[in-house]
Amino acid sequence: MNTNGINHILIVGGGTAGWMTASLLNHHWRKWGIQVSLVESAEIGIIGVGEGSTPKMKDLFDTLEIDEAEWMPACNGTYKNGITFKDWSTIPGHTEYFHPFGCTIDSMTYQFFREHTVLRRQGHDVDVTPERYFLMSQLAAHDMAPKAAQNFPFQFDYAYHFDSMLVGRFLRDKAVERGVRHMTGTVEHVRRHENGDLAAIELADGTCLDADFFIDCTGFASILLQKTLQVPFVSFADNLFNDRAIAMPSEISGPIPSATVSTAMKHGWAWKIPLTNRYGNGYVYSSDYCSEDEAETELRSHLGLLDDDTEARHLNMRVGCTERSWVRNCLGIGLSQGFIEPLEATAIQFIQTSVEMFIQAFQNGEFSNYHQQKYNDKVNQNYAGIRDYIVLHYQTNSRTDTDYWINNRENPNISDQLRDIMDCWHRGGYLEDELQRLGVTQYYSPISWNCMLAGTGQFPPVSSRNKQHPGQVNQDYLQQFFADCLLNFKPHREQLKLGPFPKCA
Repeated sequence: MNTNGINHILIVGGGTAGWMTASLLNHHWRKWGIQVSLVESAEIGIIGVGEGSTPKMKDLFDTLEIDEAEWMPACNGTYKNGITFKDWSTIPGHTEYFHPFGCTIDSMTYQFFREHTVLRRQGHDVDVTPERYFLMSQLAAHDMAPKAAQNFPFQFDYAYHFDSMLVGRFLRDKAVERGVRHMTGTVEHVRRHENGDLAAIELADGTCLDADFFIDCTGFASILLQKTLQVPFVSFADNLFNDRAIAMPSEISGPIPSATVSTAMKHGWAWKIPLTNRYGNGYVYSSDYCSEDEAETELRSHLGLLDDDTEARHLNMRVGCTERSWVRNCLGIGLSQGFIEPLEATAIQFIQTSVEMFIQAFQNGEFSNYHQQKYNDKVNQNYAGIRDYIVLHYQTNSRTDTDYWINNRENPNISDQLRDIMDCWHRGGYLEDELQRLGVTQYYSPISWNCMLAGTGQFPPVSSRNKQHPGQVNQDYLQQFFADCLLNFKPHREQLKLGPFPKCA
């Protein structure tokens, strides 16, 4: 392979974004003699919050040929079947719902759920509770891991919970072991060639590091992409209000849940993520509606830690993305490229997808900028598609307790694409057909869209003339089917080999 003079790639910034990028680039291109180096500042701390992923993360470790039995214990990792949403809706019967990840057994049950959502929108009194129709929901309800017995021949798109700081360290050690060059230092100055390309970075100690291509993983600072190359940032603040977060741990005991919990609060939402050694908790909120002190008090009260001295860390978020991610000989990855608030745990997925698309585009273009514009367009479409799904969470809320929730629901700043999806649902159309027409199923599946709209109770009143329908599925049969399936799975704690949980005195 002719690498077109690309012999050295320098990643500036570490953390999960930097070391994921280094690991993937090194895995694919070391065979062609391309040296991957990473420099990170020892002065900039990495925030080790409990974090969740989408199922995409399993592909990362499969690609890198790293077994779960190796990385999960090292990072306090647990399995994730999906997300429980609490109190986003105030409609009776819809105050809580579960968004499951997929498995091939859904092909046997999703059809019932899909047909019931259509019938319910026509006024029929049929069961549209999402968790009744999906095996991953049942696994989460029983605190089970999504690892089936060998004789249960179905595939599962499960995800993980983990300590993000430990994942960064684990990937760092693996990457260095496999040939990535690691350096420490703080960027003082960026040199450029006469044509505007990046040439080298100068560190505070006077060291100069040159490269043929640069990856910006410097977080919200975006030292290379935004500060040096002056790439504009496009804010999503007009339709995603949250710009702050608080993170703090709490104790875990007993059965270990296999799902994230997202609970609506007064001015945002709280996450609860089970790790093997603790819960990771946090509150994502808008500073336009409450202060840091008010948010911390609300979170502590929610966790029962109001008088506890556990430290709470306050974080700023900038939600949006750069106009272009790949400019000249520089690529932005992670927070330097963009960020959509953590409601659906898409941060890791964005990193991974962006790197994988870059590897394909750069390689197909014989290590030139030939596919740069197409790459940037695809990344921006990815941000827009996932942003719309996140925005729908807020559009479908029915809370009236604070201006925050009312303004989110009444916010007119939504895309035409999202408007078409909502219109299709409310006029009783087949959502799958509309999602296919809009070309958005690569971001979230029809199951995901249906679960959110049904779970939050986006239905008309039941018609007195349509209370029964002969097409509704026998729920007793469906629940017995799932009960039989569960015989092939272990409790989460047992699957993680953590031993029995402490018993109450």
